[in-house]
Amino acid sequence: MKSALILRHLAFEDLGTFAPVLRGAGYQLRDIEAAVDPLPDPLGPDLVVVLGGPIGVNDGAAYPCVTEERNWLAMRLAADRPTLGICLGAQLMAAALGARVAPIAEKEIGFAPLTLTAPGRAGPLVHLSDIPVLHWHGEGFELPAGAERLAATPACETQGFARGRNILGLQFHPEAGMLPDFERWLIGHSAELAQAGIAPEALRQDARAHGPALRTAGQAMLEQWLRELEE
Repeated sequence: MKSALILRHLAFEDLGTFAPVLRGAGYQLRDIEAAVDPLPDPLGPDLVVVLGGPIGVNDGAAYPCVTEERNWLAMRLAADRPTLGICLGAQLMAAALGARVAPIAEKEIGFAPLTLTAPGRAGPLVHLSDIPVLHWHGEGFELPAGAERLAATPACETQGFARGRNILGLQFHPEAGMLPDFERWLIGHSAELAQAGIAPEALRQDARAHGPALRTAGQAMLEQWLRELEE
C-alpha cells in the first residue's frame, strides 16, 4: 500500500471527510502529533498531509515544533514530494517555500464561497465552485515563488496555491464542517469564538446547511488531486 503521513496539531482537527477518500485510493494512514511524535524522514512517505491548528508559523519561540516542521517541509518540498497542507499546514508550506506569513486584517471564521482563479477553475478546486467552504484562520500567506494562486476571498487574497501537481496548499478547510463532528470544533475553539463574538449556533446552522455539499465537493476535489498525482 501507499503510505500517507498525517501531521496533526489538534486531535479534533483531523482528516475529517478526507480519510475515506485516502483509504479508498489505497493509502495506509499514519497519524503523528505535532511536538509529541518525532518527524520521520521527510522524503519517506508517499504523501504528507499537514493539518490545521491554533498556533502560528511565526510562533517558533513559544512553540518550537512549528520551526521544526517548517524546516522538515522545506526538505520535502525541495524534492517535490506530494504534500497537501490545510490552514496552518498550508501556511507552514508557504513559509517553507520562502513566502511571508502574517496576520490578516480580521479573522475569517465561518462558511463562505471562494473566488477561483483561472488555474483554480482548471484543476481539482473546480469542484468547490459556488460551494461555501469552512474558513477558520487569523493569518494568511503570500503566494510562494513558482506557485499558482488558486482561490481568494475578500478577506484573504491567497486561499490556495499549487506548485506543479505534487504541492497543494489550502488556507480553508474542505475536510471539515460536517455535523456532528463539527461540534468538536465549536467546543474546542469556544474561547476563540467568544472573543470574536461569533455565536456557535450560527456556525452550527451553517454547518447543517452547507456541510453535506462541502463533503461531496471536498471529497471530489481530493479524489481528482490524488488521481493527477498518479499521471
